[in-house]
Formats: sequence, C-alpha cells, structure tokens
Amino acid sequence: MRKVALAGLALSIGLLGAACGDSEAGDGSSVTMWMYPVIADQEASRTFWSEFETEFEDANPDIDLTIELQPWDGRQETISTALASGTGFDIVLLGPDQIPQHAEQGSLVPVDDMVADSVDAFLPNAVESLSVDGTLYGVPIYHTVVTPVYNKKVFAEAGITEPPATWDDLLAAAGPLAEKGIPVFDYPGDPEETLNLTFYPLLWQAGGQIFADDGKSVAFDQAPGVAALQFLADLREAGGLPPDAPTVKNSLEGRPFTSGESGVLQAADLATANQLIDSLGADTAVPIPPLTGEEQVTFGIPGSLVVSHATESQDAVAEVLRFVSSAETATKLAEASGFFPARSDVDMPADGPHVDVFADALEHAYPGDAHPQARQVMSILAPQVQAVLTGDKTPEQALADAAAEANPILAG
Repeated sequence: MRKVALAGLALSIGLLGAACGDSEAGDGSSVTMWMYPVIADQEASRTFWSEFETEFEDANPDIDLTIELQPWDGRQETISTALASGTGFDIVLLGPDQIPQHAEQGSLVPVDDMVADSVDAFLPNAVESLSVDGTLYGVPIYHTVVTPVYNKKVFAEAGITEPPATWDDLLAAAGPLAEKGIPVFDYPGDPEETLNLTFYPLLWQAGGQIFADDGKSVAFDQAPGVAALQFLADLREAGGLPPDAPTVKNSLEGRPFTSGESGVLQAADLATANQLIDSLGADTAVPIPPLTGEEQVTFGIPGSLVVSHATESQDAVAEVLRFVSSAETATKLAEASGFFPARSDVDMPADGPHVDVFADALEHAYPGDAHPQARQVMSILAPQVQAVLTGDKTPEQALADAAAEANPILAG
C-alpha cells in the first residue's frame, strides 16, 4: 500500500509522473485520488485519509489506492492542467460550478453507472447540481451550507429583541444599530472573494439568477438583480455596512463581527459559527436561518469526486467511489470535517445547540447557476458590485456595465 502523500510530493508525482491510473499495480489496478483540505486540521486530514486508504485496500486487496493531499491554493489551475494533459489523478475533488466546463470539454467520465445503487440516497439538490444534461458527473461525499450569525447582544442594546429573518428586518435594524456605531450587516465586498458567499445569495433571495435560461446571456441585470444590489446600497446609505465593506475579505480575522462590533455576519458554516460562539459567547453569537427576500435561499454545495477521462481503471475507480460515498464513510467524514453528509440516510453526527439550524438550512441551500463560463462571469461582475459599495455607480449602471462585458463572451 502506498501511503497518503503530502501536498508538495503529491504535486510533483501527480504532474510529472506518467499517465494517471496505471492499469496494473502488481496483479491488480492502481487508482490515484487527489483530496483537498476538507478536514481543516492537516494532521487530522492526513490521519483520516491514511486510515481510509487502509480500510479500502483491506476490503479491496486487488486495488492499490493512493490518496494525495493537495492545497487549496492554485487548485483550479492545477486541476485544469492535469485534466487537459490526462496526468496526475484518476479521481479528484471538484465543485459543481467547475463540472460543466470540464464535462463540455470531454475531460470527465460520467459516473451514473458507477454509483447507481446510491443515487437515490444522495441529497436531490446535490445530484441535480452535479449533473449536466441529465448525466451525473460528480459523486457527492459531503455538503456545505452557510447561514447568518447574528449578535444578539448588540440587537438587544438597540432595543430589538428578535433576530432578523427578512431583508426588511435587516433594513429596519440598520438605523437603530447605526446610532450606536454598529453596522447591521458585515458584508465582505472585496472583488477577489467568491460571489457565492456574498452577492449571489442576495440575488437568489430576490428571485433572480445569474444566467438566462439558454445560457447565452446574463440575467443578473434584470429587476431581481437590481433589487439585490439596491438592498446593499440602501444598507450603505443607512450606515448598515462597515465603512471598509468594499475591501473586506471573507475571513474572520479583522472583521467587525469577530470583535462584537456588527450585527449580522452574512454567511458562516458550522465550524465558523462554533468559533464565534467560543470567542463571543453563546448568548451573543447566535446562528439564524437564511434570510428571506422574495425567497429564502442560502449557499451550499456538495463536495464531489469526479473521474478523469484518462483513467485506465474505471472498474477500480468505481469501487473507490462506492466506498468513499457510502453511508459509513459519510458519517466518519462529517464527524471529522464538520460538513454535512450528502446522503439523506445519514444524520449529522455532531451535536450542539445550533446544529439543527444548519441542518434545516440545507433545504434552502443552492449551489449556484452552473455554466462553463461561471467563473469568468463572476470575475466581471465582482468589481461592479464593489463600485456600488463605494458609491461610484448605481445598481442599474453597475449591472448594465457587467452585462455589456459578459454577454459577448456568452454569445460567442
């Protein structure tokens, strides 16, 4: 058995080695899987995947599984290069917004038949988001979900006894909190941050979508998109956003909410919420259900494993996929990572007073509008959203400018 590789060694082996998925390893097959820091603690991650490797090979002695641990930094470029060259891995962790592009290029192998017995157990929204034209390309192994966390203490000090549930609630609280020097909404507006955790949830809550139904133009410049961006502009006008919101990163370090100086953190996963509860106190940092505009929506995606078109060991790959997506492994991974299982027949093993808030939010989780140019369009729109946060553009102007730049790319 080959041991779990660390990132640096994994990268050199993965990209400089010969073809991925050598068909012979002794008398059996060889499968290489690239895994990323789903388990944030490096030592815990290494231990988990090493034990998984051992368990799999004990159950499948004719298959040599190698799990190579990779860093998040540069992930998209590294995976794209490996898929294009057909080297590095047989199986890799990929997000749903990346799948359409690679499926369209023929770089991925459909997995419907490989996990046919488990598809009905996977969360329906996970299966939908990992499918392209009705064909499943990703096997979900966990599911993320974020929801707001509000500062119960600063709301109470402003005379507000109930947590915000709607956009109107947030706008109504902006004035009273601003009078005490507290912005109601801690929004990370740096354009380098993914809009999946910032502007897009507001767009979806407004009833909007990123792309037109035919995928050949954008739809964010329509009325719902204007309403979502106007919501941020109204909060800014009311003193409801931190002054540095246009350049704030989506991390806890240096954020007003982390120091108890804002009312609502827009999006936190369970692990982040627990960090805030530990630092601010359980009576101060309180996770709440996703906000409602026209609709109640939040962001959440399945972490999924996809198969390279260059693999020479599809039967062995199928065995790995079935093992890693099983109910037993889903339970263990959820416990180790803090993310939720992507199966309806597995309960979140973690306990605590707020686990149910996140579990309930799963039904409102949306992975985003899948499109081969999703990342490119995001990079066009993000600075336009920032221009509204700085007061340099109106919502209508910003969205029109973004659409004018994005539409020719989509149409062409």
